[in-house]
Amino acid sequence: SLLVRARKLQDALSGMTNVTCSPINGALYAFPTIGLPRGAVEAAKLAGMPPDTFYAVELLDATGICVVPGNGFKQQQGTYHFRTTFLPAEEKMDMVIDKLRTFNEGFMLKYAGT
Repeated sequence: SLLVRARKLQDALSGMTNVTCSPINGALYAFPTIGLPRGAVEAAKLAGMPPDTFYAVELLDATGICVVPGNGFKQQQGTYHFRTTFLPAEEKMDMVIDKLRTFNEGFMLKYAGT
């Protein structure tokens, strides 16, 4: 069900390094906050992208998972987000979450020391 997928995604996102996710209520989207390391913010600037766009592009390139960067949603200055959905079939959610978790951990490690 959608409720099961929403809770599964919310719990998974909240358990990832530098990611928090408010409860998903009534919408088909999650809008987690991502705490990007300084190295990622600097790499984004060098690439000519907002930091959350940089995260989203790197995620897409690495996993095929498409999220919408939060900078288009009037987020608070200095915070970073992305919007994602929990519409994949229930039997595929674990795979999607695993790919997202693996990417996020690698991304955070890659840019943590730079």
